[in-house]
Amino acid sequence: MEATNSRASRGERRPKKVSTFSGRGTTEAFRFAWKHRREHGVKALCRHLNISRSGYYAWVNRKPGKRASENAELLLKIRRIFNESEGRYGSPKVYRALKRQGLRVGENRVARLMQVWGMKARTHRIYRRLLTRRAVLKAWPNHRLTLDKPVAVNRQWSSDVTYIKMGRKNVFLAVILDLYSRRIVGWKLEANLNSDLSRGALRQAMADRSPSPGLLLHTDRGTEFRALKMRDMLARHQVRHSMSRPGYCTDNAEVESFFKSLKGELLHATSYITLRQLRHHIKHYIERFYNTERLHSSLGYRTPLEFEGAN
Repeated sequence: MEATNSRASRGERRPKKVSTFSGRGTTEAFRFAWKHRREHGVKALCRHLNISRSGYYAWVNRKPGKRASENAELLLKIRRIFNESEGRYGSPKVYRALKRQGLRVGENRVARLMQVWGMKARTHRIYRRLLTRRAVLKAWPNHRLTLDKPVAVNRQWSSDVTYIKMGRKNVFLAVILDLYSRRIVGWKLEANLNSDLSRGALRQAMADRSPSPGLLLHTDRGTEFRALKMRDMLARHQVRHSMSRPGYCTDNAEVESFFKSLKGELLHATSYITLRQLRHHIKHYIERFYNTERLHSSLGYRTPLEFEGAN
């Protein structure tokens, strides 16, 4: 009460968000401060929540435990199921879908992760004609099933997004890969997962490679790839869009293979504190190693750069 009166005497206003905080315990207060830090500032939040700033920063910079790592991996699986359901699955159905895949996880845990990341099932009536599952597949077909392998660069690209653990949070990496040479032609690393991330990677690739109209871009069925802004961008550049079949992550195996190499050869060996530091190391890995020096068995043990130059 004295602390509250002291703040009032100094003319400080208690942020409305703090009034909604109903958590108990220091850890929940730290989480609340982290979530709203950009809106109200760490200093003010710590003062109004009666937590120390030193304790808050120690909590933020602490390395993630086993549970946090498992949650990050689980989140990608949840997101894939949620996206494939076109946003129709709430946590009970996502939980059942995970069980069908053989994952042992609690329903409350699934619900909490979906709530934190804003995955909420559509419940209100939509006053427009909804596409049937068959129509959805027809609208975004998998063209790779009927096309031959590309015989030159800039004919077929593939894109996907993965998460990277950084401290107590996850950041997200989107890449564009040329399916002919396995070269990474565009990438973007950001703290948030949305269509801006994927469009940023595509924008870089289009600027650097200047492909001819008719390029094929293959992706999974994530909402960031089905967003209106992404569709407008693809139409503007006359890019055909191909999407993986629901439940077939192997349809995008080349990008999955790149992510596996990146995490095994770079990320698992080093801890990163800032997004800027991580971005610098990923840039070096892609542009100075993966594209130019790393030998690929699928390319006859040549680098992507060598393969493009020889053909």
